[in-house]
This record gives sequence, structure tokens and C-alpha cells, in this order.
Amino acid sequence: MNMTTLLLGDPSPSLRWRAAVELEGASDDDDDVNAWEGEIGEGPAVQSLLARLAAAERPQAAGYLLCQLAYLGYRGPELATAVDAIFAHQQPDGSWPLRHDDNDQPARKPRSEAPPGLAPSDGPRFITMQTVVPLRGIAAAGFATDPRAERAYDWLLRERLHDGSWPAGPKADLGGPGRPTLPEKDYRRLTRGDGCRSATTGAVACLALHPQRNRSDAARVGVDHLLARESRDESTLGWELSRLVGLEPAMGQITFYATFDLAFLLDLASRCGVSADDRRVRELVTYLETLRGPYGLWEHHAHPQLSRWLTFDLECSLRRLADGDWIGNEEAASFTPYKRGRRRY
Repeated sequence: MNMTTLLLGDPSPSLRWRAAVELEGASDDDDDVNAWEGEIGEGPAVQSLLARLAAAERPQAAGYLLCQLAYLGYRGPELATAVDAIFAHQQPDGSWPLRHDDNDQPARKPRSEAPPGLAPSDGPRFITMQTVVPLRGIAAAGFATDPRAERAYDWLLRERLHDGSWPAGPKADLGGPGRPTLPEKDYRRLTRGDGCRSATTGAVACLALHPQRNRSDAARVGVDHLLARESRDESTLGWELSRLVGLEPAMGQITFYATFDLAFLLDLASRCGVSADDRRVRELVTYLETLRGPYGLWEHHAHPQLSRWLTFDLECSLRRLADGDWIGNEEAASFTPYKRGRRRY
């Protein structure tokens, strides 16, 4: 029994359908493929996500629900309706606002009144994640080239830092002459760049799903920043996968992508055209191969029932690497975790 046989025998119709189409190259006229695709929309997982999507009022919540539905292989008409609802809250510059009127949490009153159209002086000018999460969902649903989505991509590129990374959320009263922007917190700071690792991960995840921008300089420089961290965290392997299938909550604002997941990193690198000959990618693949277990499967430590999903995800990334042709900055950079403060007692 080989790996593909195990994936095609999984109880999830989503995994069976995606494995047949993306790994085995099955055509749309295959009887099994058609049957599994029909089961996806009728399954309890998709039905639960659709109910939550219909009730979602915040663009960020709706955006990640679209990511989850797309990952499970659902392509129903509800996705287009949800995308239009997300775009209804888009700002003229292409981004999404810091706060939404329908948010369950009441907005805090600013310490001082700001002029109309300006953010409070003690608050952020924008939060990258407020735009990144909805935009990734829109792209995952198949609307990356919509003109409204292209405006969001253009905004994302305008807000890049000088080194090609993205900030978490610069304060409104900083960043001008004589008032430099504060550095990112150490626990989400990039190894080489000045930006935020969480925000940069989210931005690259959006670019990776665009049919033209996925191999742009912006996408590749962004993923190059992420590859510069060469730590090997086995305990978080498959973390993003566990959120996409609903076994872990999608939480956080600035810290939405703070968890360092090697499987997600390889997915982004393979979608952005990074070559398998890149030293960091080559060493990452070598490390991941040491974790492969019996029958070619990778074990998901936090959720063993996701081992077949994790195997499918990694196998897709490995196959996409064969088409990569770009090599980034291969110079080694050590990663130092943030220093914890001294205990008071």
C-alpha cells in the first residue's frame, strides 16, 4: 500500500477529490471524481462553514472562512456572494478599515479627538492583517483578478517597507521626519528585514494565490525574508493546515500568522516559484524527509487524524518545487528568539 492509496481511501471527500485531481491528475469526467465533488458540498464540514459565512459580518472573519471552504474544494455560488459582501466594506484606497461597525467588540474611544479622516495620534495608521486576511480569502475563492482585488494588491505593494517586507501596523504619529517608526516586537521580527514576520507571511500568502503576481519580485522578496529563518520547529508543522480544516481557531490580529509553520512556508515558497536548488529550500526538504513515516506519511503531532492531510499538503508543495526557477539570498542567518525579561520574583 502506497501513500496515494491511503489518501484516496480517506473518509474526507475533500481530501479524496483533491488527491485525485492534484496528485493523480484525474479528469473531470472521472466517475469517482464527480461523486466525491458532489459529496463535498453535502458534507457537515462545508455546511457548517457555509452557515458561519452567511452570518459573518466582519470582512476578516468572512475572508478566512473563504480560505477554509476553498481548501476543502468547495466552489459553490455562496462564495461569490460572500466576496461581494467583503468588497462592500473596502475603502477607496483598496484596503479594509481598522474597525467595522458590526464588530462585536465596542470600539474604544480615542484619547483625543482626531480631525475627520485621520487616525487618532496614539493608534495605527493601518493594520496590514485587516486587509491581508480578506484578500487571501478573496483570492482563494478564485477572485484574485477582480479589479477590486487588484486595488487591494496595489495597496499592499504601496505599504511595503524599503527592504520588501511588511509592517504590522505603523502608528499614525510616527514614520515622518524626525519621528521614526518603532521596531517590530522581537517575537515576530524578521531575521533580516525590518518588517513583521506575521504581516509578511500574510502578504506573501495573498500574492501566492494570484495567477500573475505569485512570481513577482514582491512575492519572491517576501518569501525570501521568511526563508531566512532556518529554525526547525517540528511541533508546529501543519499549524496552518489545522486551522484551515477547523481543528484550531483562527485567532489574532497582528499575530494572525505569528506561528512559524514549516509546511506553510514550503507551500508559499513553492507557489512563488522558488527553486528546489535554493540552499534553504533544499535543506528544509531534507529535514522534512527525515520526518516522513511509514507508507510515506507525515504525522501531525497535535492532531494525528490530520496526518493524511499534512502528507497531501507537503506532497503538493514538493511537486510544485520542480517548476521553480528562482534562488534567493542563500547566505545563512542565525535566528535568535526574543529575550525574556528577568523575573521580578
